[in-house]
Amino acid sequence: MKITIANTEQHLRDHKIMPSVQRIRIFDTLLGTTEHPTVDTIYQTLAKEIPTLSKTTVYNTLKIFQEKGLVLVVNIEDNETRYDADTSFHGHFKCQSCGSVIDFAISEEDKINSLNGFQVNESHYYLKGICKECINKQSINN
Repeated sequence: MKITIANTEQHLRDHKIMPSVQRIRIFDTLLGTTEHPTVDTIYQTLAKEIPTLSKTTVYNTLKIFQEKGLVLVVNIEDNETRYDADTSFHGHFKCQSCGSVIDFAISEEDKINSLNGFQVNESHYYLKGICKECINKQSINN
């Protein structure tokens, strides 16, 4: 079943998470963006809509989502934790100019095969550089 904003409540129940208004809206926010938001970004997005929401609630909810396998934690930078509702195998590219984080596909063949006999529980593929848009802007300004 493809997860959509319309079936968020059932998706949370299927993963043994009680679907409160806050949890539903936090998950919907993740589903509705490719921006890989931080706790603070999610909080700022929802605070006016849910006045009782706190950053602690957002953090704790994301921790539950992570434990249940509903989100990926993206730690490209040591001081910045972002979240991604796309839990499929893919990589993340962070632009060092504008700060955006962009998903990119990685084929199954790109996985590391030299760890024969190992049990891999987690894998992350991060790249840093300058995105196409920022390169184009720099070209125009020069």
